[in-house]
Amino acid sequence: MLYNLTIIINGGSMITEITKLTPVLDFKYAKNFSYKESIFIDIETTGFSPASSFVYLIGCAYYDGEQWTLIQWFAKSYESEVKVISAFLEFISKYKTLISYNGIGFDLPYIKERCKKLNIPHSLDTVQHIDFYRVILPYKRFFRLNNLKQKTIEEFLSIQRQDKYNGSELISIYLQYLKTQDNNLIKLLLLHNHDDIKGLLSIIPMISYQYIFNGKFNIQNCMFDSLKLVNKLKQNEIIFELQLNIPVPKRISFGNDIFYLTVFQDIVKIKIKIYHGELKYFYKNYKDYYYLPKEDTSIHKSVAFYVDKNFRTQAKAANCYSRKSGHFLPQYEDLFSPYFKIDYFDKNMYFELTEEILSDYTLLKKYILHILSHFQH
Repeated sequence: MLYNLTIIINGGSMITEITKLTPVLDFKYAKNFSYKESIFIDIETTGFSPASSFVYLIGCAYYDGEQWTLIQWFAKSYESEVKVISAFLEFISKYKTLISYNGIGFDLPYIKERCKKLNIPHSLDTVQHIDFYRVILPYKRFFRLNNLKQKTIEEFLSIQRQDKYNGSELISIYLQYLKTQDNNLIKLLLLHNHDDIKGLLSIIPMISYQYIFNGKFNIQNCMFDSLKLVNKLKQNEIIFELQLNIPVPKRISFGNDIFYLTVFQDIVKIKIKIYHGELKYFYKNYKDYYYLPKEDTSIHKSVAFYVDKNFRTQAKAANCYSRKSGHFLPQYEDLFSPYFKIDYFDKNMYFELTEEILSDYTLLKKYILHILSHFQH
């Protein structure tokens, strides 16, 4: 047998199966929701459109006080879809939160449309819903995955499945079952939903990555390092070491030419290249300035009275600046002022790295979250 089954047949047209699940959830990852008041859901349908297909199987996992339990309602015929949906709605009515994977995009809208078509009353519009797909989506690029399908996330976390089919393949299996009433086909259909639900519980540790971006960390250290470049010049870096409240399930790394992040267990390291040299501060009210070509700088008209007219020109937006040398960090919006740029049309902005900023971990955390937010979505 694939797993332990307890089958109850209701009225000959619907199967209700109850399965005791093996431990699949580390409870330290359940701090974001009350798992005793939550129920995990997944549906199986004969198509993507609720106008031309129907629900043939719904599975729910819940905590019974001692262990996780899976209950499944299976439609033995097209007509028993009403019984399946009604049994599901009645069962979840005592829970405060629904948890799904892409349930906001598919499961819930589908069920509501079928309820409308079948004249089944429901309260799904008022229930709280946590969609783990939506939780993970903003950080997609950090995982370097081709897609965010649940099976892809399970593979990323090395979660094993017994089920070998996808949802589309199961449609033909279910249609074959309707013709043959072969109970062996029921096992395949139930197994897929079983593994979807168990997988949903198993991928909960993925929510721990959001703590990096939500600021649920402490800055443990801030240090400097030098890189030797190909041309034998040196490039300085600032390195932040952070400690997360909850460890992540798998190491990840991500970066570009100025930023690099690694996460392992509860430690995050962020390396950011420091710009050392001269940058320009551009004045916004350039019409009030003169540009001095020989000095390559601009001065306000109020102090340029004594400058020979032959050595000054009306400033333009692109040359209305003063220059400053020092150490600078990149920023993607006006987070710290004043901000500096390499030239007027440069999209990147920089702020001066001062002792005041380095000694203030509140400001450093603000900067770290700013950098991380730029790479979301």
